[in-house]
Amino acid sequence: MPRALISVSDKAGLTSFAAGLLKLGFELLSTGGTYQVLTEAGLVVRPVSDITGFPEILSGRVKTLHPRLHGGILAKREAGHLGELAAHDITPIDLVAVNLYPFRQVVAAGLPEALEQIDIGGPTMLRAAAKNFPYVMVVVDPEDYAEVLAHLGQGAADETFRRRLAAKAFAHTAAYDAAITSYLSQGELPDETALELRQLAELRYGENPHQRASLWRLGSERGPVIDAEILQGKAMSYNNYLDAEAAWNLLCDLPSPAAVAVKHANPCGVAVAKTPLEAYHKAHAADPVSIFGGIVALSETVTLELAEELQRIFLEIVLAPDYEPAALAVLAKKKNLRLLRIDEQIQTGQLELRRLRGGLLLQTFDEVLLDEAQVRVVTNRQPSEQEWRDLRFAWTVCKHARSNAIVLVQGGVTTGIGAGQVSRIWAVEQAIRLAGERAAGSVLASDAFFPFDDGVRAAAAAGVTALIQPGGAQRDQEVIAACDELGLALVMTGVRHFRH
Repeated sequence: MPRALISVSDKAGLTSFAAGLLKLGFELLSTGGTYQVLTEAGLVVRPVSDITGFPEILSGRVKTLHPRLHGGILAKREAGHLGELAAHDITPIDLVAVNLYPFRQVVAAGLPEALEQIDIGGPTMLRAAAKNFPYVMVVVDPEDYAEVLAHLGQGAADETFRRRLAAKAFAHTAAYDAAITSYLSQGELPDETALELRQLAELRYGENPHQRASLWRLGSERGPVIDAEILQGKAMSYNNYLDAEAAWNLLCDLPSPAAVAVKHANPCGVAVAKTPLEAYHKAHAADPVSIFGGIVALSETVTLELAEELQRIFLEIVLAPDYEPAALAVLAKKKNLRLLRIDEQIQTGQLELRRLRGGLLLQTFDEVLLDEAQVRVVTNRQPSEQEWRDLRFAWTVCKHARSNAIVLVQGGVTTGIGAGQVSRIWAVEQAIRLAGERAAGSVLASDAFFPFDDGVRAAAAAGVTALIQPGGAQRDQEVIAACDELGLALVMTGVRHFRH
């Protein structure tokens, strides 16, 4: 008679699966809560203590760690191993169905018993069964129960199916160990670690149609975009997620009401104003060409009046904390427009990951705007009150533009953005060209220092009145001298915001 050991935290589909195994002639062994559920359902099941001859001890911490169980799981179906089992009166175990204590949920809820939720026997049984997959079927996912029963009903599962189940088991225990590592490390990375990743969705394609892509969750983290409520529109694509994340990250650094337009992960029009409608109008006017087919993020509830303006042009996505019912009715006319409702209370993790061939780069998120202790005016002329407001706003936007980045601002609205340029003077020239006549009276932010005074002189010639930049170049004094010569105010922050 084949034997199955079942001990699951997730009880979904448990009784029907166990009943199916009994119909196929299996003897069932079980523990704790699983045993109770099965016996209450009227199924014939033996407690593992009948097999081990030893009761559960230490409040259930030790119940399955025993040679009579693990010998039965790990034995090859060969004469030598089977002979040893017979010598010790051990019966082989042919199927192990285990899934682990809900450690992630316990930690996320901040409950004090997290250590008690670290499963010891469960991972050990899973690893043993997965190692011996040619002879033992291992099941961790209730979604697989029906397919497992179907294979067993045909007599035996082929090696390809068993191997897939084994890989799933090792992935399950690896993710579990990664969650525990993250909890015990308290935000610090040890020298060796594993990333706990769980696939949420297959995406239509990646950055380009010939690339495959999918969406994954890291550990138990949540994020405003990844966990947004999608109210309407087509499924989100790989590029949609990148652009939406960029738009919302910038919006979170701005005072409200604010509007952010993003194209290809770069801001193209950004504004703060007295109302969300006014902010959107100004962000749209900042670059009415690039916003077409772009992403718009809004810091306050979308009203009917604002929705009527949004639906006038083609947009891929609108992100906002909420929408008036009448606004949703208007935007529903744009059936392909994706509307995302964002939970503003979601806190994100601290680490940013970038893939390299053969490895990863990890860094903490850039959460600094200005270190007030380092901010200093280095020119003879001080910025005016309005220039200070615009300089701070420009600096915030510049933090979110790709390097080399230059941002021009006037009156709380971007007038020109030069992003992703390989030369800083080219970034200045691009921003000035986009601003046109609006460059006159604007202030300028640079994500890194000016290596020469050419950028300053180009800005002054276009009518820029004040600049903000990190400083720290060998030619800082030449840049400062040029600003004094041209009557510009220059603020140095001591903080750099490269974004590659």
